[in-house]
Order: sequence, then structure tokens, then C-alpha cells
Amino acid sequence: MQYNDGLFDSIADDIANVGCSIQPNALPQLLLDQLARHVQTMPAADFKKAGIGRDSEHQLNTVIRSDEISWINNDNAAGAAWLEWVESLQVFLNRHLFLGLFSSESHFAHYAPGDYYQKHRDAFKGEANRVLSMVVYLNRDWQAEEGGELLIYKDETSQADIKVSPGFGTVVVFLSEGFPHEVLPATRDRFSIATWFRANNSRP
Repeated sequence: MQYNDGLFDSIADDIANVGCSIQPNALPQLLLDQLARHVQTMPAADFKKAGIGRDSEHQLNTVIRSDEISWINNDNAAGAAWLEWVESLQVFLNRHLFLGLFSSESHFAHYAPGDYYQKHRDAFKGEANRVLSMVVYLNRDWQAEEGGELLIYKDETSQADIKVSPGFGTVVVFLSEGFPHEVLPATRDRFSIATWFRANNSRP
């Protein structure tokens, strides 16, 4: 496993100062290659249509999102390596930012051509659920004209302040309550990992 204190430092500084960090081509190469190989060879049956809401409020709504997801666990080498890397980032951020991060959850996401996820927040003030959101992109040789960007907003009413192309190895981390965001359609299959870090008083 490769750890990158320089990357972790940059993420921590950005979160402390602006609440959002974009790190192009930043994931350790061996881990990135392992994850990309794994997601490209996963059976289609491992992916399920993504829903919105949690627990009893969970529902499918293809008007809001049309991607497919597969939750990551440590029953394979790629998943175990990813979760180990996520835990190391969690420990680093707790040590440097005192965020009280207690747990995390991750899934692979597959956006087929034309798939999207409309503007949304990952958490709402006062719910004490998700604290930090992270996205990592697993798309080799992504071209700008292929679309699929992540748009990040300062608030519900503003125009998009940040546009992130889903290039190979790019890491995006932001405060879950602070930034509405959306995923634009692409012209080719688009793969990523979404991760959320939770505080100790989160719902199970």
C-alpha cells in the first residue's frame, strides 16, 4: 500500500481553507491501476440501479439519477486495498483537522453513456450524517469532449463554480453539507468511486 502525505496534506489544507479539494491525477498509481482493472472486469450483475435517500426513505428515481453502483468491501484485493487507503486518509484528517471521522462507506459507480445525477447535496445541516464526500475517477485517456463532468456549486442559487473532468486518478474531496453538486452525461462509459466519511454520531 502506498501512502502520500503530500497528497493528504494538500487535501487537509484545502478542506480547512475552502472546504473543497481537487487533486488531478493524484491517486497512487499502483492502487489506481488495481482499481481500474477490477472495475473493468466486474460482472454487470454486480451493479444495481442507484437510489436516493436512506433506510425507509430509499427509493429509485431515474429522473434524479440514472447510474448504477456496487458497494465496496474487502472480499477482493482491490476493494481491500481501497478501504485501507481510505482508512489512512481518515486517520490523517482526524489528526490534522479534528473532524471526528468515525467510519466510511464506498461504492463503485458506473455511468453509461447519457447517464447523469441531478444537483443534490450529500448531507443537510443538522442531520449529523455525512461529513466529507470523496470521488475518485477511474477513466483512462478521458477527453474533454466526452463530457461527464462533476459540477460543484457554492450554494443552491449560484452558477457552477467548479467543473471537474473525470480524468484518470483525479481525487475530489469536499464538505458534504457545504456543496451542492451534479454529474453531467458523458458519451462513453464513466467509472468512479464515491466515498463518504461519517462522524461517530451518524446513523448506522
